[in-house]
Amino acid sequence: MRLEQRFIAREAIIAAEGYEIVEAYPYDQPLPSYLLLGRRGQVAFHVLFATDVDGQNVRIVTAYHPSPEEWEADLKARRRTP
Repeated sequence: MRLEQRFIAREAIIAAEGYEIVEAYPYDQPLPSYLLLGRRGQVAFHVLFATDVDGQNVRIVTAYHPSPEEWEADLKARRRTP
């Protein structure tokens, strides 16, 4: 049930109107990765991409709808815990 609510179709990821880098993890292993905010229509989602520069491709690690409890309203900054 939860997976169905969180599911983001590959087509939606590809058809995003654009992406903004939210967080960069250049030292991730085995590949550097980047958390991006994408939008398709009124739907916003995060996608974690691993970048294979030598192989000239990217890999989707995960995609999800950001939780308002964990992210600020702009979905670009994590909420700080007191």
